[in-house]
Amino acid sequence: MKSLKFAKPLPNLILRGEKTTTWRINDDKNLSENDKIILLDASTKEEFSKAIITHVKETTFGNLTHQDWEGHEKFESEEEMYKTYSKYYSCEITPETPLKIIKFKLLK
Repeated sequence: MKSLKFAKPLPNLILRGEKTTTWRINDDKNLSENDKIILLDASTKEEFSKAIITHVKETTFGNLTHQDWEGHEKFESEEEMYKTYSKYYSCEITPETPLKIIKFKLLK
């Protein structure tokens, strides 16, 4: 089964149902709709839940829509968003950077 890692505090947001969308660059897992995935805490590598992918869309950071933000944590500014993702991926993230929007639902 494919897995996705989430940095703190995101696992708690997911478990509370506040986060149902994740954005990924360089999808080396070829994630697609109906894939069942294991959700891991990035710091401990421990599983905290399982989910099913309900929707996948490819776009760029500069073309994010209101719908792409639904179920995703908010940032205080675009600068903070780019800085956060640059840290996650250890490379510069710009409006032209492609990303995959993944919406998911927790499995019981």
